Amino acid sequence: MAGRINDDDVKAVRDAVPIDAVVSEYLQLRNAGGGNLKGLCPFHDEKSPSFQVSPSKGLFHCFGCQEGGDTIAFVMKIDHLSFSETVERLAAKAGITLRYEEGGYNPGHQRGERIRLVEAHQVAARFYADQLDSPEAEIGRKFLAERGFDQAAAAHFGVGYSPAGWDHLTRFLRGKGFSDKELILSGISQDGRRGPIDRFRGRLMWPIRDVGGDVVGFGARKLRDDDNGPKYLNTPETPIYKKSQVLYGIDLAKKDIAKVSRAVVVEGYTDVMACHLAGVTTAIATCGTAFGGDHIKILRRLLMDNGSARVIFTFDGDAAGQKAALRAFEDDQKFAAETYIAIAPDGMDPCDLRLAKGDQAVAELVEPRTPLFEFALRQIVKRYDLETPAGRAAALDEAAPIVARIKNVASQHEVAVQLAGMLGILDTPFVVKRVAQIARWQRDRGGRGGPAQAAPQRPYQNTQAPAAQAGPALNLRSPAHRTERELLKLALQRPELVSPAFDAYGADEFTAPPYAAVRQCVQEAGGATGAPDDYLSAVREAAPDDTVRALVTELAVETLFAKVVDEVYAGAQLVSVRLRAVERRVRDIQGTLARLGQNGDPAQVAAVQNELWVLTQYSQSLRTNGATAL
Repeated sequence: MAGRINDDDVKAVRDAVPIDAVVSEYLQLRNAGGGNLKGLCPFHDEKSPSFQVSPSKGLFHCFGCQEGGDTIAFVMKIDHLSFSETVERLAAKAGITLRYEEGGYNPGHQRGERIRLVEAHQVAARFYADQLDSPEAEIGRKFLAERGFDQAAAAHFGVGYSPAGWDHLTRFLRGKGFSDKELILSGISQDGRRGPIDRFRGRLMWPIRDVGGDVVGFGARKLRDDDNGPKYLNTPETPIYKKSQVLYGIDLAKKDIAKVSRAVVVEGYTDVMACHLAGVTTAIATCGTAFGGDHIKILRRLLMDNGSARVIFTFDGDAAGQKAALRAFEDDQKFAAETYIAIAPDGMDPCDLRLAKGDQAVAELVEPRTPLFEFALRQIVKRYDLETPAGRAAALDEAAPIVARIKNVASQHEVAVQLAGMLGILDTPFVVKRVAQIARWQRDRGGRGGPAQAAPQRPYQNTQAPAAQAGPALNLRSPAHRTERELLKLALQRPELVSPAFDAYGADEFTAPPYAAVRQCVQEAGGATGAPDDYLSAVREAAPDDTVRALVTELAVETLFAKVVDEVYAGAQLVSVRLRAVERRVRDIQGTLARLGQNGDPAQVAAVQNELWVLTQYSQSLRTNGATAL
């Protein structure tokens, strides 16, 4: 069995791959101030960004769900990889050759499952692309040419061809060291009578990549009449391919989607190609499944739900396309973005439209036309006879609950007014009132659906310390806790501003036990004075458990309160924390004197009085001289 990865190599990988570059492959990041970046958390649903990245620290932290850590932790979490798989993946990206202890070089067959399956797909994608130039693939090249795609277009999208034989690719991958078990698990091969055979044979092949750019599956298009399979055949569900969680073209479109806050959802692989070649580089498509909630999550992280975000659906104008649009509308409220539908007047899809009328027609097609809610309502309304009172009433009964699902009250009112116009109901206030009644009923019914959810706890509220040591709940409105937090942030983010004074502070100067635990971590990591390059890593490693480690990460990423962070500001935090500690000690001593009373031991009373005098003088000096008195 292969040994563990060399620690120096792990550090080299961590340093070589910027965390903001990695995170940006999955979500849009924007300036958060203080050198930090922010975005919508990929680990939980949220409307406003609470996920922050600190490029200078190499750390991320979500203030909503409390997930945090370094580049390795992020990739492990988002791609469900083991530690070694993650390091190997990042090392490959950075061009770093890893060394393995207690086992030498780690042979390919011992590498992580996901890494191996992705590698098999990468090799298969190159194999298919090479086969597109073969004489047998003439039928595939003709198919592409007839749809306006030349060799350069095929190469740009990685389009390939799977040979018609039983096991061409399977034998090729075996020769590259992949086992039969890996080939079956990947979905590239399937069980045959005498062993694994190719799943895709005699078809045009599109590699499907995830947001990070890894090939995780294939879409295969039938080319011959004697092929008894479906028109399109996709990779089955595998450990790395979930059709409800992938969008074709997202790897190519993600940067422009984030840049212009617009995404165009089309129906097929050739439609994505046509849109991109026509300059609509934000086009993506689902892979053999309806557009759903998991797809929305991917887009929301890229769009970041700002007020100008747009999602445009370009479903075909036929009955199936209209049905798909209505399904999309069911999830419409999961977007903060405005949603539209664009259907060509003659019902052509983007690929056919580009062939018939050119690139400009495709670009014009996806300009926002009809709001998706309006399209959905018109599809409902047109099924009823609006010339009769009964028909108008029935249409209202079906359409009103849809309008009632619109969460924004102002938008709901506006759409209700439009619905009255569509139905030809002159009593507009009646329609508005009816929609509002249904909305209240829906909310009330949802409220009775189960017990109210408790507010999510912060990680330091889950500490397993005995109740007697739990201390007061952390309240950022408490001046003491807020100042202690700010000082710890400085010690982690700008240690040069608070050292060497900070290293003389005891853990007992921090009133919140979790903050005292972080102070202890800094001490065990060697202190803030002369902090080395791996200072933060050392502090995180010194944490006694994941709870404290998460708090260290949170404090290392959280933006400092002040616009100008300098020695004066740092000194003020040092003084504030010390002064409160001194004042607490003064109150303790005053209590001791009161308990001793007049009958106490004279020597003991004198000692306590002397300590009280010294602390009182020190307190006055801190108030008068500030940081110079520390």
